[in-house]
Amino acid sequence: MYQFEKALYEKGITLIAGVDEAGRGPLAGPVVAAAVILKKDATFEYVNDSKQLSEKERDLALKEIKEKALAIGIGISSVEEIDLINIYRASREAMLSAIKQLKIKPEYILTDAMPMEIDIPMEPIIKGDAKSVSIAAASIVAKTTRDAYMVEMDKLFPQYGFAKHKGYPTKEHLEALKTYGVTPIHRKTYQPVKELLTKDLFTYND
Repeated sequence: MYQFEKALYEKGITLIAGVDEAGRGPLAGPVVAAAVILKKDATFEYVNDSKQLSEKERDLALKEIKEKALAIGIGISSVEEIDLINIYRASREAMLSAIKQLKIKPEYILTDAMPMEIDIPMEPIIKGDAKSVSIAAASIVAKTTRDAYMVEMDKLFPQYGFAKHKGYPTKEHLEALKTYGVTPIHRKTYQPVKELLTKDLFTYND
């Protein structure tokens, strides 16, 4: 988890931003990206790939990250942006926005397999959230930020179970879509949402 950071430290590079996103797969809600610059040689008990952590472990990891980060930036691409420019481009825009939100300019950027045009040296790493502590930290910040947003959306649309599945296409979510229709926070270009709209089924009415 520390090999990429250590290699950069040896070159005298210490302001390393890990960048990752959460929410490419869900049928509803935004895609959220985070950029995190950690203190040099910071070590962690809980920080790992966010997909490998329980919700409780992610919360503990987030506390660790906030204590040991020099800077954290958040970027969000809305459902409207996702539908307009596609999820890949929306994810990249959210990542660029997260980098711009950092209060310290990084000397180097590590991303989870996402190349970007930016005036800072960078390296996209396949499965980076499992290989780089900086990317893992960003993945946890992005995931917990997005999850908190979806819990709030659950209060607006309680029939859909957003607090539980966070917008992912679970059986419960798909059944709610068929029963209650498409909400304003659903991604209209994603199947089966697109299919429901094409069939001229109703949209959500409160």
